[in-house]
Amino acid sequence: MHVIQGFDPFKVIKALLQNGGDFADIYCEDVVNTSIVCEEAKIEKVVSGRDRGAGLRVIAGLKSYYAATSDLTEAGLIETARIVAKGVREGKSAGGIGLVRRVPSKRFDILRPPQAFDLGVKTGLVKRADAVAWAKDARIRQVRVMYGDAVKSIACVNSLGEWVEEERSSVVFVCQAIAQAGEVVQTGYEPVGGAIGLEVFDSTPPEAIAEIAADRAVRALDARRAPGGRMAVVLSSEAGGTMIHEAVGHGLEADLALADLSVYSGKIGQKVASSLVTVIDDATIPYKRGSFFFDDEGTRAQKTVLVENGVLKGYMHDRLSAMKSSSKPTGNGRRESYQKMPIPRMTNTMIASGLDDPASIIKSIDKGLFVKKMGGGQVNTVNGDFVFEVMEGYLIENGKIGEAVRGATLTGNGPQVLLNIDMVGSDLGFGIGTCGKDGQGVPVSDAQPTLRIPEIVVGGPGQ
Repeated sequence: MHVIQGFDPFKVIKALLQNGGDFADIYCEDVVNTSIVCEEAKIEKVVSGRDRGAGLRVIAGLKSYYAATSDLTEAGLIETARIVAKGVREGKSAGGIGLVRRVPSKRFDILRPPQAFDLGVKTGLVKRADAVAWAKDARIRQVRVMYGDAVKSIACVNSLGEWVEEERSSVVFVCQAIAQAGEVVQTGYEPVGGAIGLEVFDSTPPEAIAEIAADRAVRALDARRAPGGRMAVVLSSEAGGTMIHEAVGHGLEADLALADLSVYSGKIGQKVASSLVTVIDDATIPYKRGSFFFDDEGTRAQKTVLVENGVLKGYMHDRLSAMKSSSKPTGNGRRESYQKMPIPRMTNTMIASGLDDPASIIKSIDKGLFVKKMGGGQVNTVNGDFVFEVMEGYLIENGKIGEAVRGATLTGNGPQVLLNIDMVGSDLGFGIGTCGKDGQGVPVSDAQPTLRIPEIVVGGPGQ
């Protein structure tokens, strides 16, 4: 599906640069999506639609001038471009602008594209999960199942003469179950998805997703209250990368780092983590939720090593932050839709696998906490302090995983935790999510191996 039809994008870019500017681009997208929500054992919401539009931008004097429009006629786009150009009073003149490089449209091979299936099929997936979650235990009080898909065609054309196109398919499926026993209420949550089609359910059917979520909620009801205090913690590779994403990743986004709003500001070349720790952002991994071929500025996706063997190597850049720091864009310019400006965002962010056997990491702990699944949390990117909830946790006693605990939290400082990690597993587990920043949500995934933190503050209702 070609988004640019019926107009010459370079005419639009010339109009954008009529009053000067250092860089200009036009981002076009055409999105068809479906969302289904089931609550209280009935389908509460079904939304399906299509949205088309374009975002027009000029960068001049390291400032951005931007407007969006749903009018994709040449006349409408040029009119919008002239409105944007009115704000520009500095930068180079337009000069000659024309096609220099056009890349053929890219996409992952999707076996079961969402647009090939009707609402009945998709609603059926949701109902299957809902039924399994309710049947898990009589103490289940609430179940919410959400299905979402999107097929997005994008095109980016800029004043350098670059023209790229891509078609992106995505599916996300989430089950949340709430269980109650007396005054104790616990929640279980499990998501799956990626840059993929309905074949995602071949390996992880809706019933399995619901079983995990409901089991997590019920298991927590029967768990003892978590103890508090300083103790050793093992983060499972199944825990999801909440720690790396929140406590580390956001601080490595260049807009925050360049504005001195990150604990990692000005620390390139310095040791910021244990020599066992390497942090990577990689949008090139096929079918992961944060993957693509080009970012939303037309920069090719890439694997970016942010921290290597404990040393900070660089930040995640969009075009603007790269211009400000005389760096190169890293393919991290992302936006929620054509209505938003691109900003530096994570894609698939991870701590790389190490050499330690995961089972040996657990055996090395006499007494501590095993975190199988992380929950939500808060982080201060300026100083790195965080508080995270543990959705599923177990005591470790004499090198073995023991009884389940509920209500645990992890409190610490991101850089300090990175420095303290002293065992890194040879495994790697991915989690998915939608990352929010500056009012924009974008699909991401994060990953980590099994990690040993010799000491961290664990909070719990048992204190």
